[in-house]
Amino acid sequence: MTATFTLVIETSTPRASLATIGPGGHLEQREFTSDRSHNAVLFAPLQELLDGQGGVETGLVLVGSGPGSYSGTRVGIAAAQGVAIACGCPAVAVPSILAVPSAHGGAPCLAIGDARRGSFWTARMENSRLLAGPGLTDASGLEVIVAEAIAGGLSVISFEEPGRFPLPPELREQVRLEFPNAERLWQAWRATRPEVREKWLTESPQPMYLKPPHITPAKPQGSRGVQSAS
Repeated sequence: MTATFTLVIETSTPRASLATIGPGGHLEQREFTSDRSHNAVLFAPLQELLDGQGGVETGLVLVGSGPGSYSGTRVGIAAAQGVAIACGCPAVAVPSILAVPSAHGGAPCLAIGDARRGSFWTARMENSRLLAGPGLTDASGLEVIVAEAIAGGLSVISFEEPGRFPLPPELREQVRLEFPNAERLWQAWRATRPEVREKWLTESPQPMYLKPPHITPAKPQGSRGVQSAS
Protein backbone atom coordinates (compact mmCIF):
# COMPACT_ATOMS: atom_id res chain seq x y z
CA MET A 1 0.00 0.00 0.00
CA THR A 2 1.36 3.43 -0.96
CA ALA A 3 2.05 5.73 2.00
CA THR A 4 -0.09 8.89 2.02
CA PHE A 5 -0.61 11.90 4.23
CA THR A 6 -3.76 13.66 5.49
CA LEU A 7 -4.42 17.36 4.94
CA VAL A 8 -6.62 19.17 7.49
CA ILE A 9 -8.19 22.60 6.91
CA GLU A 10 -9.97 24.54 9.66
CA THR A 11 -11.23 28.02 8.69
CA SER A 12 -14.56 28.35 10.50
CA THR A 13 -13.27 31.10 12.82
CA PRO A 14 -10.89 34.06 12.37
CA ARG A 15 -8.15 31.88 13.93
CA ALA A 16 -7.66 29.50 11.05
CA SER A 17 -5.19 26.65 10.76
CA LEU A 18 -3.92 23.99 8.38
CA ALA A 19 -2.10 20.77 9.12
CA THR A 20 -0.61 17.75 7.41
CA ILE A 21 -0.21 14.38 9.12
CA GLY A 22 2.38 12.12 7.55
CA PRO A 23 2.38 8.32 7.28
CA GLY A 24 4.28 8.04 10.57
CA GLY A 25 1.93 10.41 12.39
CA HIS A 26 4.21 13.45 12.14
CA LEU A 27 2.10 16.62 12.21
CA GLU A 28 2.95 20.00 10.70
CA GLN A 29 0.56 22.88 11.44
CA ARG A 30 0.27 26.45 10.19
CA GLU A 31 -1.96 29.05 11.86
CA PHE A 32 -3.10 32.46 10.66
CA THR A 33 -5.66 35.09 11.64
CA SER A 34 -8.07 36.87 9.34
CA ASP A 35 -11.41 38.58 9.89
CA ARG A 36 -13.22 38.09 6.58
CA SER A 37 -10.54 37.31 4.00
CA HIS A 38 -9.36 33.72 4.55
CA ASN A 39 -9.35 33.40 0.77
CA ALA A 40 -6.56 36.01 0.62
CA VAL A 41 -4.26 34.34 3.16
CA LEU A 42 -5.10 30.63 2.99
CA PHE A 43 -3.25 29.55 -0.11
CA ALA A 44 0.34 30.52 0.74
CA PRO A 45 0.52 28.30 3.88
CA LEU A 46 -1.50 25.62 2.11
CA GLN A 47 1.00 25.51 -0.76
CA GLU A 48 3.89 25.50 1.72
CA LEU A 49 2.50 22.45 3.51
CA LEU A 50 1.78 20.58 0.29
CA ASP A 51 5.22 21.34 -1.10
CA GLY A 52 6.82 20.04 2.09
CA GLN A 53 5.53 16.49 1.72
CA GLY A 54 8.44 15.34 -0.40
CA GLY A 55 6.39 13.68 -3.10
CA VAL A 56 4.13 11.74 -0.70
CA GLU A 57 0.57 11.71 -2.03
CA THR A 58 -2.48 13.17 -0.30
CA GLY A 59 -4.79 10.34 0.75
CA LEU A 60 -7.46 12.26 2.67
CA VAL A 61 -8.57 15.87 3.18
CA LEU A 62 -10.48 16.83 6.33
CA VAL A 63 -12.19 20.21 6.62
CA GLY A 64 -14.04 21.91 9.48
CA SER A 65 -17.75 22.44 8.76
CA GLY A 66 -18.55 24.91 11.57
CA PRO A 67 -20.86 26.25 12.69
CA GLY A 68 -19.00 29.52 12.53
CA SER A 69 -18.10 32.08 9.89
CA TYR A 70 -20.12 31.12 6.82
CA SER A 71 -17.68 32.72 4.39
CA GLY A 72 -14.64 31.30 6.18
CA THR A 73 -16.14 27.82 6.26
CA ARG A 74 -17.04 28.00 2.57
CA VAL A 75 -13.50 29.04 1.66
CA GLY A 76 -12.08 26.08 3.59
CA ILE A 77 -14.49 23.62 2.00
CA ALA A 78 -13.78 24.94 -1.49
CA ALA A 79 -10.04 24.58 -0.91
CA ALA A 80 -10.48 21.07 0.49
CA GLN A 81 -12.55 19.97 -2.47
CA GLY A 82 -10.06 21.47 -4.91
CA VAL A 83 -7.14 19.59 -3.36
CA ALA A 84 -9.18 16.38 -3.15
CA ILE A 85 -10.15 16.56 -6.83
CA ALA A 86 -6.57 17.26 -7.89
CA CYS A 87 -5.24 14.36 -5.78
CA GLY A 88 -8.08 11.92 -6.43
CA CYS A 89 -8.84 11.43 -2.73
CA PRO A 90 -11.86 11.98 -0.45
CA ALA A 91 -12.70 15.33 1.16
CA VAL A 92 -14.61 14.92 4.44
CA ALA A 93 -16.36 17.55 6.56
CA VAL A 94 -15.91 17.27 10.34
CA PRO A 95 -17.86 19.52 12.77
CA SER A 96 -15.48 22.27 13.92
CA ILE A 97 -17.04 22.38 17.39
CA LEU A 98 -15.61 18.91 18.08
CA ALA A 99 -12.14 20.47 17.77
CA VAL A 100 -12.23 22.91 20.71
CA PRO A 101 -9.99 22.31 23.77
CA SER A 102 -12.94 21.62 26.12
CA ALA A 103 -14.14 18.76 23.89
CA HIS A 104 -10.71 17.13 23.71
CA GLY A 105 -10.73 13.55 24.90
CA GLY A 106 -14.52 13.33 24.59
CA ALA A 107 -15.35 15.57 27.55
CA PRO A 108 -19.00 16.72 27.60
CA CYS A 109 -19.58 20.38 26.80
CA LEU A 110 -22.04 22.86 25.34
CA ALA A 111 -21.15 25.19 22.47
CA ILE A 112 -23.09 28.40 21.92
CA GLY A 113 -23.01 31.07 19.24
CA ASP A 114 -24.74 34.20 17.99
CA ALA A 115 -26.94 33.41 14.99
CA ARG A 116 -27.85 37.12 14.61
CA ARG A 117 -31.27 38.77 14.53
CA GLY A 118 -32.00 37.81 18.11
CA SER A 119 -31.28 34.11 17.61
CA PHE A 120 -28.58 31.96 19.16
CA TRP A 121 -27.36 28.44 18.46
CA THR A 122 -26.44 25.70 20.88
CA ALA A 123 -24.95 22.24 20.47
CA ARG A 124 -24.11 19.47 22.95
CA MET A 125 -21.01 17.30 22.52
CA GLU A 126 -19.74 14.25 24.35
CA ASN A 127 -17.43 11.34 23.47
CA SER A 128 -16.24 13.16 20.33
CA ARG A 129 -19.70 13.34 18.81
CA LEU A 130 -22.65 15.69 18.63
CA LEU A 131 -25.46 14.71 20.97
CA ALA A 132 -27.86 17.52 20.10
CA GLY A 133 -27.88 20.46 17.73
CA PRO A 134 -26.80 22.79 16.52
CA GLY A 135 -30.24 24.26 16.96
CA LEU A 136 -31.63 27.76 17.27
CA THR A 137 -33.16 29.44 20.29
CA ASP A 138 -33.99 32.93 21.50
CA ALA A 139 -32.39 34.87 24.38
CA SER A 140 -34.58 33.39 27.09
CA GLY A 141 -34.05 29.87 25.75
CA LEU A 142 -30.30 30.43 25.65
CA GLU A 143 -30.27 31.42 29.32
CA VAL A 144 -32.17 28.27 30.29
CA ILE A 145 -29.93 25.98 28.22
CA VAL A 146 -26.71 27.52 29.54
CA ALA A 147 -27.92 27.45 33.15
CA GLU A 148 -28.88 23.78 32.86
CA ALA A 149 -25.55 22.89 31.27
CA ILE A 150 -23.54 24.62 34.01
CA ALA A 151 -25.69 23.05 36.71
CA GLY A 152 -24.96 19.67 35.11
CA GLY A 153 -21.21 20.24 35.24
CA LEU A 154 -20.69 20.88 31.51
CA SER A 155 -18.15 23.30 30.13
CA VAL A 156 -19.77 26.03 28.02
CA ILE A 157 -17.69 27.38 25.13
CA SER A 158 -18.08 29.88 22.32
CA PHE A 159 -16.09 31.02 19.29
CA GLU A 160 -17.26 34.57 20.11
CA GLU A 161 -16.63 36.93 23.02
CA PRO A 162 -18.91 35.87 25.91
CA GLY A 163 -19.88 39.51 26.51
CA ARG A 164 -22.05 39.53 23.39
CA PHE A 165 -24.52 37.03 24.84
CA PRO A 166 -27.62 38.28 26.74
CA LEU A 167 -26.85 36.20 29.83
CA PRO A 168 -26.77 37.14 33.51
CA PRO A 169 -23.23 38.00 34.63
CA GLU A 170 -22.94 34.85 36.75
CA LEU A 171 -23.59 32.70 33.66
CA ARG A 172 -21.67 34.82 31.15
CA GLU A 173 -18.47 34.68 33.18
CA GLN A 174 -18.48 30.88 32.92
CA VAL A 175 -18.57 30.87 29.11
CA ARG A 176 -15.09 30.07 27.74
CA LEU A 177 -13.76 31.65 24.55
CA GLU A 178 -12.23 28.75 22.60
CA PHE A 179 -11.33 28.04 19.00
CA PRO A 180 -10.94 24.85 16.95
CA ASN A 181 -7.72 24.07 15.15
CA ALA A 182 -6.56 21.62 12.51
CA GLU A 183 -4.68 19.34 14.92
CA ARG A 184 -7.71 18.87 17.17
CA LEU A 185 -9.95 18.39 14.11
CA TRP A 186 -7.69 15.49 13.14
CA GLN A 187 -7.92 14.11 16.68
CA ALA A 188 -11.72 14.43 16.61
CA TRP A 189 -11.79 12.50 13.31
CA ARG A 190 -9.68 9.72 14.78
CA ALA A 191 -11.87 9.54 17.91
CA THR A 192 -15.10 9.36 15.90
CA ARG A 193 -16.77 5.97 15.69
CA PRO A 194 -15.98 4.04 12.48
CA GLU A 195 -19.61 3.94 11.35
CA VAL A 196 -19.87 7.74 11.65
CA ARG A 197 -16.65 8.22 9.70
CA GLU A 198 -18.00 5.96 6.96
CA LYS A 199 -21.18 8.06 6.81
CA TRP A 200 -19.19 11.31 6.57
CA LEU A 201 -17.11 9.79 3.76
CA THR A 202 -20.25 9.33 1.67
CA GLU A 203 -21.43 12.93 2.11
CA SER A 204 -20.36 15.97 0.10
CA PRO A 205 -18.70 18.55 2.41
CA GLN A 206 -20.90 21.52 3.21
CA PRO A 207 -21.20 24.06 6.05
CA MET A 208 -23.10 22.91 9.10
CA TYR A 209 -26.46 24.64 8.82
CA LEU A 210 -28.30 25.91 11.88
CA LYS A 211 -31.71 24.38 12.34
CA PRO A 212 -34.68 25.85 14.23
CA PRO A 213 -36.66 23.66 16.66
CA HIS A 214 -38.94 21.22 14.87
CA ILE A 215 -42.12 22.94 16.00
CA THR A 216 -44.82 24.14 13.63
CA PRO A 217 -46.62 27.11 15.22
CA ALA A 218 -50.36 27.22 14.97
CA LYS A 219 -51.77 29.73 12.53
CA PRO A 220 -53.27 32.74 14.31
CA GLN A 221 -56.98 33.38 13.90
CA GLY A 222 -57.58 35.54 10.87
CA SER A 223 -54.49 34.37 9.00
CA ARG A 224 -54.57 33.40 5.34
CA GLY A 225 -56.75 30.37 4.76
CA VAL A 226 -58.71 30.83 8.00
CA GLN A 227 -61.88 32.93 7.95
CA SER A 228 -62.04 35.32 10.90
CA ALA A 229 -65.16 35.58 12.98
CA SER A 230 -67.29 38.62 12.30
